[in-house]
Amino acid sequence: MSNYRNLLVWQKAMSLTTIIYQSTNQFPKEEIFGLTSQIRRASISIPSNIAEGYGRDSNKEYLRFLNFSISSLFELQTQLEIAKNITYLKETEFNNLYEDSRELERMLVSFINKIKERN
Repeated sequence: MSNYRNLLVWQKAMSLTTIIYQSTNQFPKEEIFGLTSQIRRASISIPSNIAEGYGRDSNKEYLRFLNFSISSLFELQTQLEIAKNITYLKETEFNNLYEDSRELERMLVSFINKIKERN
């Protein structure tokens, strides 16, 4: 792989982040420094850590950053559930976002396992 941008897992994370930004645009303005910011930061962290880890010198370091990505993904999933519970997200929108996040989760876990096999 010549560039992190070629990684499907990074592309999927970027797509999810874009959708998250669009979805959180509808949140109440008083949440801009609260839940909106938290959700956006968690989503941004996912592709950012995939990219940052790619540039590291070892698989051990790469795995550390991939684990940061999956932790941020779990944080995002929790925050999306909170947004649904307080009706900032409609049920169908939540279900779509959550399913996208679960697909990314499976991709990340698979990618992490593949990197571990190389060690």
